[in-house]
Amino acid sequence: MYIFIGLNIVRALSIIALLLVFSSSIFTLVNDVEAANAFMAAKKAGNATETSDMVDCDYVEGSTVPNQPAGEFWAVLNRLLIIFQVIILILSEIGWPMKAFDKWFPVLGSNFGVGALGVIQCLIGAAVLSHHVDDFSLVSAFFLFALGCLNIAIGLIFRASVKTRRSITSWKERAKDVLPPPVAGLMSPPAASFMSSVFSTEKQPERPMSPEEVLATRPGFGFGRQGEKKAALKGFLLQRPVESLPRYAPKPTSESGHADEKD
Repeated sequence: MYIFIGLNIVRALSIIALLLVFSSSIFTLVNDVEAANAFMAAKKAGNATETSDMVDCDYVEGSTVPNQPAGEFWAVLNRLLIIFQVIILILSEIGWPMKAFDKWFPVLGSNFGVGALGVIQCLIGAAVLSHHVDDFSLVSAFFLFALGCLNIAIGLIFRASVKTRRSITSWKERAKDVLPPPVAGLMSPPAASFMSSVFSTEKQPERPMSPEEVLATRPGFGFGRQGEKKAALKGFLLQRPVESLPRYAPKPTSESGHADEKD
C-alpha cells in the first residue's frame, strides 16, 4: 500500500515537472522569436552603433538564440523538440495510449520500468539548464532534472514491475484477491428431501457405483475372530510380528544379567 502511494506521488510530481517545462518552453520560444525579429529589424535599420554591438554578442540580446548562421532556426527547432518530447513523456506517465507505446516505443511501454523515462527527463533538464534562461525556466528545468534522477533510482530498484505496482487497475485487482472466496453451495437450491425421493413414482436412472459406495454396502468383520476366519478362508494368514527393541534402546549389560541369574 505504501509503495503504491509513494510511486504515484512520484508519478504526479513527474507530470507536474513536465507541465512546467512545457509551459516554460513555450514562453522561451515566444521570447526568442520576438528577440530574433528585433535583431533582424535593427540590422535592416542600418544603425551602425546598435548593429556593431549586436554583432559582437554571442547570443541575441534577451534570448537563447546564438548569433551565428541559422541560429534562429536551430533555437526554435530545439524548443519544438523539447515540447514534443515533453508531450510524449506526459502521455507515457498517464499511460495512454499504452498499446501504441508497447508497439512503437517499448522503452516507455508497460514492459519497461521508469529508468529510461528518468534518463530522458535528465537530458531535457540539462538541455534547458545549459542556456541562460529566465528564472521560471531555470526552476522548472532543475525540478525536472531532480525528478529524472529519482525515476532512475526507482527504475533500478523496482525495474520492470514499477508500472504494475503503481497501476490503479492492478491495485484494484489485488484488493479483490484479499476478499475471501464465496462459499460453494451457499446460494444453491436445497436438495430434494428423503421422503420425496422414497415416494417418487419416477424411476431413477441407474449409474455405476463408486468404490466407496461398494465398500459401504458390504458389511465389515473388523479385527476380531470373525475377521481372522474370513481372512484365512481367502488365503490371508495373520502372523504376530516379531518382538524387537528399538534402535535407541540401551543394550542389557553383563552385571544386570548376573544379577538376574543370582535371583
